[in-house]
Amino acid sequence: MKKLTVIVKPANREDVIDIMESCAVYGVMETDITGYGNQKGYRVMYRGTMSGPNVLMKCKFETVGDDKTIEVLKGFLEKKLCTGNIGDGKIFVEKVADIIRVRTGQRGEEAL
Repeated sequence: MKKLTVIVKPANREDVIDIMESCAVYGVMETDITGYGNQKGYRVMYRGTMSGPNVLMKCKFETVGDDKTIEVLKGFLEKKLCTGNIGDGKIFVEKVADIIRVRTGQRGEEAL
């Protein structure tokens, strides 16, 4: 089992959701986040003074699935989201040691 985390611009939100639904993922968590990488972000001028954090709005999606589904999903996301410009986003893939469904006590892929 693997966990896939995708961080993209808010403009790409619908593309990510469509791709995840087409791959029949078990579930998705979406979070609106702020941050920056190579893109750096921006500062705001307020009453003549530079203020505010040096961040950009981003969307973070997380899902867990079997190895094959996550690899297929990763490929589709790379293809769709890549424009070659700074700020296209990041995809993180992590191994998941165990999953426990609290309600039933199921473990592993059964818990998905």
